[in-house]
Amino acid sequence: MSELQKIAFIGLGIMGAPIARNLMKAGFELHVWARRREKAQPLLAEGAVWHDSAAEAARSADAVITMLGEPKDVESVYLGESSLMTAARPGTIMIDMTTSSPSQAARLHDEAEQRGLRVLDCPVTGGRAGAENARLALFVGGERADFDACTPLFAAVSARASYMGKAGSGQAAKAANQIAVAGVLSGVCESLAYARAAGLDLNELFPLLCAGSAKSSQLEKIGAKILAGDDTPSFFVRYLAKDLRIGVGEADSLGLTLEVARDTLANLDELSARGMGELGTQALVHHYEKKA
Repeated sequence: MSELQKIAFIGLGIMGAPIARNLMKAGFELHVWARRREKAQPLLAEGAVWHDSAAEAARSADAVITMLGEPKDVESVYLGESSLMTAARPGTIMIDMTTSSPSQAARLHDEAEQRGLRVLDCPVTGGRAGAENARLALFVGGERADFDACTPLFAAVSARASYMGKAGSGQAAKAANQIAVAGVLSGVCESLAYARAAGLDLNELFPLLCAGSAKSSQLEKIGAKILAGDDTPSFFVRYLAKDLRIGVGEADSLGLTLEVARDTLANLDELSARGMGELGTQALVHHYEKKA
C-alpha cells in the first residue's frame, strides 16, 4: 500500500465525487471540502471526513487532489488567502486534476518548490463514466519521482496514467486530447444533423456508422445520446469551451492555426450564449440543427 494514506480531496462535482469515491474504495482515508456541503454528503455517509475549508482539509494530508472548474478556481485555492500552499505541510504532494493552462501548472510547480511542497498537473479524460468506473486516462506533468510516488493513487482511479514530462506537460497533453475531441464531436454532430435534415432514419443509419470507418467511442457515446434527445452532461458544453480556449491559445503562442478547434470553440460559445452551457457536449448538435 502507498505511503500516501491520508488524502484531501477538493472539488466534488460531476468528476470529482466519483474519483474521490474510488480512492475510498481502494482503502485511502479521504478528507473532503466543497463549496456546497451537500455535494459531499454521499461521501460523508460512506466514511469521508468533512472539513470547513480546503486549507483545513490539506493541513494534515499526505497528498491533496483538486478537481476544480476553472483556472481562476485553481489560482484561488492554491494561492489565495488561506490557500492550500499556506496550509500544507512541507513535502506534501498536490495533484491538480483540473484542466488549466501549461503556464499556470508550471507556475504552481515553481511556487510549491519554493515552499518545500510538490505539485503535479494531472488533468484527466474519460468523462463521468470513466470517473465512476475508475477507467480514466491521466496526463501527468511534474517531477518523475513525484509521479512514481503517486502510482497507487493513480491506479485507484484510472485505467492508465502516463508521465508526460516537466511541469505543464500534463496540461499540454490534455489540450492535445481536447483538440482531438473537438474534431470528432463536431464531425458526429454535423453528420447526424445532416442525416436528419436529409430525411434519413437515424435509428437505421447509426448502427451502420458505428460499424464502418466512422466508428469511434465518441460516435457511439454521443451519437446514442443525440438519437435519444438526451442532453444530460457527462461533460459540460462550457467546460469543453474552456478547455478549447486554452488549447487554441497555446496553439497561437506556437504559431499554429487550428481551424477545427477554433470553429468548435466558437460554436460552443454560441450555445452557451443561448443558455446551453450546462448541457452535455452532445448538445453541439443543436448549433447545426437550428440551421438545418
